[in-house]
Amino acid sequence: MRISLLALFFCNFISAQTQYPKDYFRPPLDIPMQLSGNFGELRPNHFHAGFDLKTNQREGLNVYAIADGYVSRIKISTFGNGKCLYITHPNGYTSVYGHLQTTIGPIQEYVEKTHYAEKSFEIEVFLKPDELPVTKGQLIALSGNTGSSEGPHLHFEIRDSKTEFVINPMFFGYDQNINDSKKPTISSVYVYPVGENTVVNQSKQPLLLNLSLQKDGTYLAEKIKANGKIGFGINAVDFDDVSNNRNGVFNVTGFLNGDPKYNYQFNTYSFDEMRYINAFIDYPRYKKTGQRVQKLFMKTPFALSIIKTDSLHGVIPVEPNLASTYRIEVSDYFGNLNSVTVPIEYDSETPIVNAEPITSKYFIHANKDSNFEKDNMSVFFPAGTFYDDFNLNFDVKNNMIYIHDDVIPVHSNFTITIKDSIYPENLRDKLFIGRISGNSKSYNATTRNGDVFTAKSKTLGQFGLVLDTIAPVIKITKAIQDKWITDTKAIQFTIGDSLSGIKSYNGYINGDWVLFEYDNKTRKITHKFEDARLAEGANDLKIEVIDNVGNSAIFETHFFRSQQK
Repeated sequence: MRISLLALFFCNFISAQTQYPKDYFRPPLDIPMQLSGNFGELRPNHFHAGFDLKTNQREGLNVYAIADGYVSRIKISTFGNGKCLYITHPNGYTSVYGHLQTTIGPIQEYVEKTHYAEKSFEIEVFLKPDELPVTKGQLIALSGNTGSSEGPHLHFEIRDSKTEFVINPMFFGYDQNINDSKKPTISSVYVYPVGENTVVNQSKQPLLLNLSLQKDGTYLAEKIKANGKIGFGINAVDFDDVSNNRNGVFNVTGFLNGDPKYNYQFNTYSFDEMRYINAFIDYPRYKKTGQRVQKLFMKTPFALSIIKTDSLHGVIPVEPNLASTYRIEVSDYFGNLNSVTVPIEYDSETPIVNAEPITSKYFIHANKDSNFEKDNMSVFFPAGTFYDDFNLNFDVKNNMIYIHDDVIPVHSNFTITIKDSIYPENLRDKLFIGRISGNSKSYNATTRNGDVFTAKSKTLGQFGLVLDTIAPVIKITKAIQDKWITDTKAIQFTIGDSLSGIKSYNGYINGDWVLFEYDNKTRKITHKFEDARLAEGANDLKIEVIDNVGNSAIFETHFFRSQQK
């Protein structure tokens, strides 16, 4: 068994590194490659799908096509990857370039025509091979900070064109552009009582283990005295030689007495698997502390393809008269390896620390539909909404529905239904089901059928009907009323909505729609003046903003501009 499992892991590792072309693609930037985020890094609700490449903390660096191909998709969004290009290559792979400041040349001409054809800043188009061909090394864009980027950088991916699976870019030879001689850092190891009656070091709750550094650079954990079933979790990160960024690790394997029991390697996976990160980590600890502990076991199996495990899914049974050793090996793509050894022996001592008390009278079977109803509110959980069975806290009081706390990960949407008996009919179009946390109210897309409101959510918590009769706010950055602004290159507004959020905005000059780009980080919309869209002398400008329940605001102004410069 040991030989076959080791061979399986080893073959997976080797094949992942050898099946991809190593010298087909060039770097997307012409500066030395430095990572601020790597493939598989743990992010909120997803694994990172590619590289985040540093751009010297500024925007406007040249971005190049990494090989011949054609622009197959253009997506411009106010969130996510912001301005994003997809180039499909003839060798079966697609490269992705995100958070762009702008595209260049024929691509930008196509983008601008699409904006005006659809009268929208947010666009998504799929192109045919003969529409926008590109050559290797062609300048296609400038790097930026658009979308959900937290600072200037280039998000870069390589995907399988047929399956859409994302692939670790290291496999395509980009490891030659990165220096990394540092071992991953294992900052903490946790042990989990998996069985209901399991006791570990006289505790029925997860424990942080003390680690001691050994002469060979590895770690030795304090001895575990346990009975029943246990599992392990680690907090580990990786650093390269040229930056201080805390990157994700590449490969982790747990061995029991030398036999591999649980392994994962960040080589390739699908977008459908991304949300399994919430089962992959200790989600309650993450929500309470912000710490992402990577578990080395599955209490209930889930379909994350990067994981290879034994029949017990990494769970370790601790049995009488058997002393064991558990070893965790953590490595980066370059083979730098760190490890920690955990001695285990059987012990039947009485627990001093008991499991957290269960106060709920409701129970969720993860593989079955569940519906809970009280008064005028209900919640429906389809089978598969959750990863594990658990005791649910549920109640309806003070015109709100309480659906546990956001410490249980949700994999797919559940449905909340509220029947209103408070608001008059003329206000019901201004209601939405909001998630309420203190003074914060977040919008959920809500449908209405008479006095019954329905919304879906992937986050547990407290919900209720929220009334929004407040119009959005529009503020001009610099007043232009009745002014000559011939030399002004752009005009900017701040827009916002305090409750349901902005659904749409539009700008018009002399009655014609014009493009305003939106930056969600600053809540600013910007229009760059084009003489062809302006009249000589007097011009009228109008901005209209609509929120998610239909409240609208209009800003109008009048300015002068000369085409004679």
